[in-house]
Amino acid sequence: MDTHTQKFKVRLGLFVIGGLALFTIAIFIIGKQKNLFNPVFKLTTTFYNVSGLQVGNNIRFSGISVGTVDRISIINDSTVKVEMLVRKEVQQFIKADCGVAIGSEGLIGDRLLIITQGSTNAPMAKDGQHLTSTEPVETDAIIASLQVTSASVEVVASQLAEVMTNINSGKGTLGRLIQDSTIAEDINQTILNFKESSTRLNETMETSRQNVADIMTSLKVTTNNTEGITKQLERSMIEINEGNGTLGRLIYDTIIAGNINSTIYNLNKTTESLNSTIDAFQHSLLLRGMFRKKAEAEELKRIEEAKQLDKEDKKAKKEEEAKEEIEEK
Repeated sequence: MDTHTQKFKVRLGLFVIGGLALFTIAIFIIGKQKNLFNPVFKLTTTFYNVSGLQVGNNIRFSGISVGTVDRISIINDSTVKVEMLVRKEVQQFIKADCGVAIGSEGLIGDRLLIITQGSTNAPMAKDGQHLTSTEPVETDAIIASLQVTSASVEVVASQLAEVMTNINSGKGTLGRLIQDSTIAEDINQTILNFKESSTRLNETMETSRQNVADIMTSLKVTTNNTEGITKQLERSMIEINEGNGTLGRLIYDTIIAGNINSTIYNLNKTTESLNSTIDAFQHSLLLRGMFRKKAEAEELKRIEEAKQLDKEDKKAKKEEEAKEEIEEK
């Protein structure tokens, strides 16, 4: 094969140029992914366990890839330091109180770091800023927890199967309720009784409601009557205060009041004179003996009545003592 022909040289040149172009494109793509051609700033955080995180894994903020993991180093037996390179253009959105967590691309994808959003009032993160972290949940721990849960579910399922067997066999309270027709009939009868009681209660409530309505109607009528009486009394008091009518004249007319006082004074004088006349009549010589005999007769009558009451008291006392003796025997 002639290696010095013009055609061979052209092919060789095209091959070299294509290889250089592919190499340049590959370097550009890799450099872009690794932020070799973009201005970046550094952030750090620490974990107890990085859960398979590797150098070069992506960093996401608000679901967007903004950088890569630059370095992972062990500080001590309980701390792993992770250094991150983040594009400078997103620094203004990352706050000093942002958090860092370890996630994964899909269910079984590569690990990545997720920067959570901070508060709006927090200052912007500086170059070399240390962010707080949230420990990842290990898949092995989840599987172990699921195994424990599965075992517990298995136990519960076996116990539930046993309970259902007992119920179907008519054992226990619930089994008797389901299988025993007598208990079912009793329950049905109880429900019927409850419905009947509820119906009676509704009737009673309806009757009570009607009675209350009647009472309210009567009360309304009474209120209207009272209002009418009050108005009439108000008019009467106005008439009396104005001095109209007999009662008003009696209260406000001084002439009538003077006449009444004079009449009462004359009646008092007449009564005194009549009393004096009766006393003089009783003590007169002609009638003194008659009044004395009348007084003696009244005194004898009073003494007889006292003796009769004393006899009745003694008789009642004897009857009570005899009754007590009979009760004691």
